[in-house]
Amino acid sequence: MFSLFERIIAYRYLRSPRQEGFISVIAGFSFVGIALGVATLIIVMSVMNGFRQELLTRIIGMNGHITIQSPAGPLLNFDEVASKARTVPGVQLVFPIVAQQALVMFQSQARGAVIHGIRGSDLKQRAIIANNMKAGSLDSFGKSEDPKRPSDTVIMGRRLAESLGLRLGDRFSLMSPQGNMTAFGTLPRQKSMTLVGVFEVGFHEYDKSVAFIPLDTAQSFFKLGQGDALGVSVLEVFVENPDKVGEYEFLLHHALGDQVTLSDWQHMSSSFFQVVQVERNVMFIILTLIILIAAFNIVSGLIMLVKDKMRDIAIMRTMGATRGTILRVFFLTGASIGIFGTLTGVAGGLAFALNIETIRRWLERLLDMELFNAEIYFLTQMPCRVDGADVAATVGMALGLSFLATLYPSWRAARLDPVEALRQ
Repeated sequence: MFSLFERIIAYRYLRSPRQEGFISVIAGFSFVGIALGVATLIIVMSVMNGFRQELLTRIIGMNGHITIQSPAGPLLNFDEVASKARTVPGVQLVFPIVAQQALVMFQSQARGAVIHGIRGSDLKQRAIIANNMKAGSLDSFGKSEDPKRPSDTVIMGRRLAESLGLRLGDRFSLMSPQGNMTAFGTLPRQKSMTLVGVFEVGFHEYDKSVAFIPLDTAQSFFKLGQGDALGVSVLEVFVENPDKVGEYEFLLHHALGDQVTLSDWQHMSSSFFQVVQVERNVMFIILTLIILIAAFNIVSGLIMLVKDKMRDIAIMRTMGATRGTILRVFFLTGASIGIFGTLTGVAGGLAFALNIETIRRWLERLLDMELFNAEIYFLTQMPCRVDGADVAATVGMALGLSFLATLYPSWRAARLDPVEALRQ
């Protein structure tokens, strides 16, 4: 597409001599601007993708894809409903859960927590918990010294245990907001529990506020039902493809009828993920302006180059160079800045994004300050997920803006009248 002559002339124009060094400075700023814009865009988009993916993985892993509950009160016939739900194609797991709030007290410390009552066998199938145990073991969960009494074992998040000063084997009190009626009035319901395990899923809100106790213990402590007819708060359903949760919800509704109500993770967390998506789109638009400004620098630099090389253009035209040759020379000059700037930005952006957690820790040690607060960002480490589509879109946009920026100066150079140029 470009002849050897055109490539040689374009290369010489990129390396202007000392007396024309100002043009090279503008070209250098354009190169750096495009490289920084592309790198920044790749890094920010990767962090936003990673942030969304980490939140999605942890929210779904802890709460299930679909929840089944009774329209009024606890779900009493939960085993029957769970059996019907398991027959639906695509349903992998169905867990009965008791979800209630309670106060955890140890010595002089007290913290509010979300208590999840769950069977020990079901908890072992929760990969996000089973694979992130920091202390203790799931084998101890649900076991009781007295087979006639419910187990008093507890597994809780690491940050919750640390805030209370709890260690494995410590006994603490669990207080329910629902009290017991006595002759002296309503007294808070309390139960002594034993810590047998600590988990850390990496999601700050869960690590500091969630604790698991055996299902039968939770049913008895929170009094979900009367007598032997004890129920659960919800049934949590895990399906094969969480992105198609609406299809599974339709099948479950057809199988279970109107006796229960269904809700999925997309409905429960829709506003949260919409905010993340809006922020991602806004950041993409804002950072695109960096590349656009660099493209304007290419325009100004090429216009100055054309004005400075009017005599050279006229001589080349009189020696037989066509308008197309002149246009391609200046197009190649400007496009080279965009191409090499984009490639440099892609390499730098990918290198930074793939090592962003290491870089963050190094900067925190160097500056002696916390750059990523888990309480603000909900995650314990900087997330990053490089998306090939985002990288391709960034490269295409940078190259497109660079090529467009070269068209007008190149067209002006090709339209130059050699007679007028030589006369001046």
